[in-house]
Amino acid sequence: MKHRRAVVAAVIGIAIAIAGGTTLITVSHGDNANALAPVVASTTSTAATTTTVRPTTTTMRLPQPTPPPANPYADVPVRQIGTILIPKIGLVHPIFEGVWLTVVDHGPGHWPGSAQPGRIGNSVFAGHRVTHTHPFLNLDQLAVGDKVVFDMPYGVFTYAVSSITIVLPTAIGITDPTRTPTITLFACNPKHSAAQRIVVKGKLVSSKLS
Repeated sequence: MKHRRAVVAAVIGIAIAIAGGTTLITVSHGDNANALAPVVASTTSTAATTTTVRPTTTTMRLPQPTPPPANPYADVPVRQIGTILIPKIGLVHPIFEGVWLTVVDHGPGHWPGSAQPGRIGNSVFAGHRVTHTHPFLNLDQLAVGDKVVFDMPYGVFTYAVSSITIVLPTAIGITDPTRTPTITLFACNPKHSAAQRIVVKGKLVSSKLS
């Protein structure tokens, strides 16, 4: 029970202060102004007209993590969405949708609202360190450059670890959206304690679509 409370703290402590706003990317497609020449008749003069086409703008909404579950112990459906593979530590494990404890007890849980693996944005996963199937037990053995692979119904996506950090439970910035495909794996730290969080971040290096 102590470790279940630790996971609740890990989830709620990181996400409770996430704002409800949406991060946007704005892409400009340039200016296109077309000036029409004046039309002049022998007896009537018509003023020149000018038509200006305003720059077109496409706004893309980055995936934004939802607030943490109101009841982390809710009896919600457990739905597998894919598989995570980390060769360095011999991990091959199903991944699930949601960060309720009833989900994370089965394996790494994808934070709802964050990017799906292989997509633009920050794909966030919470996992147990020492309880249940303890998938994130050996995250501390990873190094920059190690591979993290997600086998999803729509493709296989390989990330390279870019950083391994230890943060306080209040460091909510680890869930922030990104403008490129990235992952964030986090769990309690040190082992058997919820005093800190170990955070592994990675960048997408290859994609193989199904």
